[in-house]
Amino acid sequence: MVDEKPNKYEHQDSLPIPTYEEAISSRPSSSQSYLGPEEVSHDAERQGLLSRGRPAQNNGYERPTVESARSSLDFLPSSEGGSRRSSVEALQREIQQMDVEEPGDPNTQLRAYRFSKRITSLTHSLSSINLPFRQWLPSGQYIRAKIPSWPQLLRFQPNWIIVGRIFAIFLVVFIIWLFFISDLFAVRNARMTNMFEPENLRTYILHHIDADNIRQNLQYATKYDHVAGTLGSYSHAIWVEKAFQQAGLEHVGLEKFDVYLNNPKPGGRRVAITDPPELEWFAKIEEELVYPIDYGAQQTLVFHGHSKSGNVTGPLIYANYGSREDFKSLADSGVNLEGSIALVRYYGTQADRALKVKAAELAGSVGCIIYSDPAEDGFLKGEPFPKGRYMPKDGVQRGSVAMSSWVVGDVLSPGYASLPGERRREPVENNPGLPKIPSIPLAWRDAQKLLQALKGHGKKITDTKTIGGVPDVEWWTGDSGSPTVLLMNDQDERERESIYNVLGVFQGVEQPEKSIIVGNHRDAWCFGGADPGSGTAVMLEVVRIFGELTAAGWRPRRTIEFASWDGEEYNMIGSTEHVENRIEDLRRDAFAYLNVDVAVVGSDFKAQGPIFESALKRVLDRVKDPKDDSRTFRQIWEDNRTTMTGLGSGSDYVAFLDLAGTSSIDMSFAGPPYPYHSCYDNFDWMDHFGDPGFQYHKALAQIWALLILDTADRPVLPFDMNIYAGEVAKYVHDLEEYIKSKSTKTSSAIDLSSLKFAAEKFVNNANRFEEWGAAWETTVRESGGFENQTLAQQRLAHNTKMADFETNLLDIHGGLPGREQFKHIIFAPQLWDNYGTAYFPGVRDAVEEGEWELAQKQVKKAAQILSNAAEKLTP
Repeated sequence: MVDEKPNKYEHQDSLPIPTYEEAISSRPSSSQSYLGPEEVSHDAERQGLLSRGRPAQNNGYERPTVESARSSLDFLPSSEGGSRRSSVEALQREIQQMDVEEPGDPNTQLRAYRFSKRITSLTHSLSSINLPFRQWLPSGQYIRAKIPSWPQLLRFQPNWIIVGRIFAIFLVVFIIWLFFISDLFAVRNARMTNMFEPENLRTYILHHIDADNIRQNLQYATKYDHVAGTLGSYSHAIWVEKAFQQAGLEHVGLEKFDVYLNNPKPGGRRVAITDPPELEWFAKIEEELVYPIDYGAQQTLVFHGHSKSGNVTGPLIYANYGSREDFKSLADSGVNLEGSIALVRYYGTQADRALKVKAAELAGSVGCIIYSDPAEDGFLKGEPFPKGRYMPKDGVQRGSVAMSSWVVGDVLSPGYASLPGERRREPVENNPGLPKIPSIPLAWRDAQKLLQALKGHGKKITDTKTIGGVPDVEWWTGDSGSPTVLLMNDQDERERESIYNVLGVFQGVEQPEKSIIVGNHRDAWCFGGADPGSGTAVMLEVVRIFGELTAAGWRPRRTIEFASWDGEEYNMIGSTEHVENRIEDLRRDAFAYLNVDVAVVGSDFKAQGPIFESALKRVLDRVKDPKDDSRTFRQIWEDNRTTMTGLGSGSDYVAFLDLAGTSSIDMSFAGPPYPYHSCYDNFDWMDHFGDPGFQYHKALAQIWALLILDTADRPVLPFDMNIYAGEVAKYVHDLEEYIKSKSTKTSSAIDLSSLKFAAEKFVNNANRFEEWGAAWETTVRESGGFENQTLAQQRLAHNTKMADFETNLLDIHGGLPGREQFKHIIFAPQLWDNYGTAYFPGVRDAVEEGEWELAQKQVKKAAQILSNAAEKLTP
């Protein structure tokens, strides 16, 4: 018998999930739904959700229903009870009384700041006056009776003294309007419309991020599993929605998409040696219970997201990391892979699990087993959990095997959003985003038996790069005479399963149509302590801080949108469907996307997205290392000579950058391996090993919040086009070296001169473009912080042109050959490495496949698009 775990999903009573009334009791009138066109309202959709009554699946996964949601959200950390301030007025005083001033002329700034406060105070005072003598004022009827008739007016002789006085009053009002309201002579750099000095805001953020709040957020986020499309994930959506509402975000609501998902069936997965009889054995498959059943935390079954259903048998072959090179090496050594079951290990020369399965399929295998090797993330690295941070012997890395570097988002709707009621759907069979052979992940506890059974079959392995760390194993490749292995993967597949993004905004005041988007995904493969719980916990604290600032009267120049994505783990589904649903709006109005996925698993700060480098360094200069408060993270960054690389794939920035052309950044505190995508990635792991004390969570919240503030509120958008241009020039050089490494007699004909010229043009134009920003700062500083209307309009146009540059790098009407969903000519996931970055991917893809003529065409296209984008930077 297969050693299957009891059905944990039958213990639904212990799920800490809100009732319907509890979930909506705090919904303000401003809360709205982002649902499909056929749905009437947020509440109507919820009532419809109640009435569907879909029976539970055998494994306990259910479509979200509210009858089965039983526990409250009382655990939710709230700023209402735990605030250090008793009122909004106290908060305003706290911010206004900060003594730190921005660099520049302190006297001029102080005068502008105090004058701004006086005007604002006067405005509020006048609007709130309740005149005590209003009851004695004449009525409208009395006034109409006193209005003279037309003949009386013709006989009227004016009193010129009174006329002169009335004229003088109108003149004074006009002068006040001209100088203080119309902004004809000055746009006071927003000083008159914003009571808060930027430096005071930064200081407030640094001092009020609370590590205890973040810890409480994570403790709640990890109380139960929340795989996309399940009741747990929907419950998390309601929890985040309530947190957004409590923070004061506007237009808070759920955004629903119906997408293709799969889930495991208990008893439907099996790995076994079936022949010879003396070696007969069944894998245990499931992890041990991380928490006792009476604890109430349910545990996700072991499976691969988007894996193919099937029941296959074949001889077992060990193929190292499962790269194409590994399979080619086996074939070259005479190992017959046709009809085999491939056994490969995670990480290594092929980091993407989906491409391991694809490589096995292309090599002729009929199934693929991927196991966690202790040499990569287990006891050979250090003490395993619960005594240390590393993967225990029964730990299993779940994950998606969707071809994310080929199709991103819902694989049945590439290029358009999977809205409820959407009729267009691509077929599941032969879908380029899905594997064609079944696969399953295993712990090394189970893989050990399979590896031991290979002894004496095929070639004995002597290369240390191919030998793993599983103990008590003699390493052999296996061959067609290896023991026969059964791989069964029977699962529940649904073409239209509902997922829910949670959205909310802080409206901007200067350019409310332009947005800075901030995102983190919410769904997890189990409890999600690090991935993504650490990011969710940090984002909710950042939202709380900005909520306090807006409650005190502050507003950003540009709108800040916060998003909690669903379905990221399967294929970045929630964020991609969101982007595809509003693609034109984002290409026109989205200035930036700031992403955090796994916030903290160590102390090594990492960031990707070179256009943000200058802004990020300013922020890092303000945040101190928790281990050594004499050093800032900027000092550490520069001491380590860290640079910002381009963005590849693997998180929610993909659709924003590669489809919408929105400049993006991704940040985290990295560290050694951890129990990635297993149920051991939980709160206890983070509390004891990931970040005891949550000080690096606090540091990331400070960095993230300060960068949001800088991007949303700095008068000139803080992108560094010079750094970006310099990086692009390096990418061209890297491309040239890559082509040389693949060179043959035919490939030497590829001419990169047009691309080099376009990169040089970008460097020159970026330098002139940045000169305008420096000149603006000088002009405004010399004017005492005042900006005339013409200069203000030029600044806004300058910002828009800067943000549009990324969009101008899209091949909107084309895309990458063979994967046209990806539009960016400089960035995209590598064709054969979803986590890597392919600079000028159209050219690299063609070179990789040996299509030299296509490669030359892609060089020409990339050069033209880059040149046109650089040209648009000029005045």
